[in-house]
Order: sequence, then structure tokens, then C-alpha cells
Amino acid sequence: MSTPDQNTPDNHHEAVAGKHPHPKPPHSHRTRRLAAFGVTAFAILALGAAAGAGAMKLTRPSMELAPMTPVAISAMPDRSLVTVKGKVAEVFGNKFIVQDDSGRALVETGPSGDDGKLVSLNEAISVQGRFEHGFLHASFIVRQDGSVEALGPAGGPPHHGPLEDLLRRGKP
Repeated sequence: MSTPDQNTPDNHHEAVAGKHPHPKPPHSHRTRRLAAFGVTAFAILALGAAAGAGAMKLTRPSMELAPMTPVAISAMPDRSLVTVKGKVAEVFGNKFIVQDDSGRALVETGPSGDDGKLVSLNEAISVQGRFEHGFLHASFIVRQDGSVEALGPAGGPPHHGPLEDLLRRGKP
């Protein structure tokens, strides 16, 4: 008599039919790769966003505040942050003239004062801003009652040096 062979066709089909003790789901390797790719892509995007936010914080101009102690209009140094105190002498749309005992200064208010109603004649005010090229570019107007009108950054973009002055003026 012959002993039954362990590799009979019936036993072979059971092994091939997938009756392993721990069967693997189909495509598990592909699923793991896609998940790893997704996590990696998210990490790269998060790192990029953090780096971009840090770069913006470093390159953004710092906030400039004018000194609170008023200076005489005749003593305003060019390209400086100042506060002057006086009365409104004249109004021209978004510009007006402020006058103190030492002189007069032309104040530029930007789009905020386009209607000409930002200040009124003979109103006592303090103006904070940047004095540059003969204009006081207002950032804040402080009224007699203490209310503050915020107008915008002091004097526009930062100064870049003598070459910019030559290009702006058109003279050597």
C-alpha cells in the first residue's frame, strides 16, 4: 500500500486558494506608499508656509512712531519722524497748512483727506508723521479733545539713498 502523498492535488489547492494563517489585503504596499506620500507632501507644505510667514515678518517694514513731544515747525529736520502742534491755517483738498509760532508747514494727508473735511480752519491739532522734501506726510492727527485720526504709514516707502534722490529730482 502506498501512503498518501502530502502534495496531493487536494492539499495543493488549499495552499494556493489563500488559506494562509495571516492573509494580506490586496494592494497594501501601494496604500502605504500613498499614505507616506501624503504625509510627506503635507509636511513640506507646512514647512513652506512657516518659512514664508517668517520671511514676511522679517522683510516687512517696522512700525515707526513719531516722538510725542512737539517740535517747532522751523526746526523740523529733513527725513525725520516728528510731531508738530499748531492751528490749521489753510486747507487744500488732501493737504493743509499747519502754523505755529515759528512758521508754517504743508501737511499731506493722502487719500484720507481727499474730501477736504479732515480738518477745519483754525482748529488746534497735533500732526505726527515724516517730514521729507518740504512736506509733512501725516500719519496721525491728534485733535484738541484727544481723539486720533490714523491716516496711514509715515511718508511712504523708506528712503534708499543718494541715487534715489538723483533719480527723483532728475539733477546731478
